[in-house]
Amino acid sequence: MAYDEYLADRIRQKFRELDVPFEAKKMIGGICFLVNDKMCVGVVKEMLMARIGPDKTGEALARNGCREMDFTHRRMKGFIFVEPEGIDRDRDLEYFISLALEYNPMAKSSKKKSN
Repeated sequence: MAYDEYLADRIRQKFRELDVPFEAKKMIGGICFLVNDKMCVGVVKEMLMARIGPDKTGEALARNGCREMDFTHRRMKGFIFVEPEGIDRDRDLEYFISLALEYNPMAKSSKKKSN
């Protein structure tokens, strides 16, 4: 499945500007950016996906183009999608990235443990 390469490049650039180490992986039909081995933000089709935690979801949903993430028609608590009109401006993209980075230290890693 294709995803918005330009948006992915904007995210990479922002992480580099903030000096945030990250890893990019193709997954969930797009690309995800992992920080500290945890899903932080990503691009699914033309939308930003952000893991911001349940405490900030209400605040984020008040912004233009933002909605709860419903990947595979199932709501994912603490995750949001942002439509292109909600991240056209760099400061809007920065807002959602900052929410995701703020939540990242508290997020649980879904990394598989070896036995």
